[in-house]
Amino acid sequence: MPLDANNRALVAAGLRRLRAGKGCAGLQALIEVSGRKAPLLSASDIGFAIAPRINAAGRLEDMALGIECLLTDDTARARELADLLHGINAERRGVQQAMVDDADAALAVLPAQADGASPVAVCLCHPDWHPGVVGLVASKVKERLHRPVVAFAPAEPGSDLLRGSARSIPGLHIRDALAAVDSAHPGLVERFGGHAMAAGLTLAATRFDAFDAAFRAVVEAMVDPAVLQAELRSDGELQAHEFDRVHADALRDGGPWGQGFPEPLFDGVFEVLDWKIVGERHLKLSLRRDGVRGALNAIHFGGWTGAAPPARCRMAYRLAGDDWRGPRAIQLVIEHLEPAAGD
Repeated sequence: MPLDANNRALVAAGLRRLRAGKGCAGLQALIEVSGRKAPLLSASDIGFAIAPRINAAGRLEDMALGIECLLTDDTARARELADLLHGINAERRGVQQAMVDDADAALAVLPAQADGASPVAVCLCHPDWHPGVVGLVASKVKERLHRPVVAFAPAEPGSDLLRGSARSIPGLHIRDALAAVDSAHPGLVERFGGHAMAAGLTLAATRFDAFDAAFRAVVEAMVDPAVLQAELRSDGELQAHEFDRVHADALRDGGPWGQGFPEPLFDGVFEVLDWKIVGERHLKLSLRRDGVRGALNAIHFGGWTGAAPPARCRMAYRLAGDDWRGPRAIQLVIEHLEPAAGD
């Protein structure tokens, strides 16, 4: 949900309670198993560490596990459930990565448009995919291509029915796009529902190709080509003296950040002193910036593309504290990296 003024107030109040150790037993247990520290909890910790563990049960097993974890007043039972959810989430991550690898292989042979660009919309399907995880795959592909994406899996093993999850980009109302497909081709989609940025649908497996063509035609008719160009909006460059923990903590405390109220994003040119791959797909970098004393640590999640980063890069990044390295440490969380102009 967009973090408008009311929602920001609610989220901020909730975070204050969680930081003070006043959360329910289940949330406190989930904070512990996720390796977070309650006094330093942020909105991004909720979005990327706590919520995925609750949701994982509904994706792979039974959502009642997550609900029970939130409702129980028994701290021992809460920890038992949190450990169970932690394990299910680890399994979900493995399933998701295998499915993303399958999607990458499919994208590699996907025909491009005449101008070399990606198709205006992408539909993917695999007989071995898990229907509870297709939404996460659609999100990953959407972020990579900046195109509306629908990912499908059999509703049940061996089923003739496909369950699909759609993710969109700003400028295309995905639920309206599905309604347009349904109107133009009655009976093609068995049922659908959703909102502007995400939707779900079911259709017969034999109708996948027909849906693929119909969906692309509808998107092409509805979307302004300008919105197919990914755009990052920067708050400008940080000054050399602003690369410190004081400014990182001020940015953290200026939140909570989220949809409709994005965290400040900065850009600049850096020299890459050193880099390594961590977690198979992420890049850990040591950077130099003119005027900044010493090296700057940076992380680029999903940044490993198979090639070394350029020696000089222009980057879009967020400034964050790095509690793992100490109370005064900072790191740059890179959102985008490209060769610096002229290199």
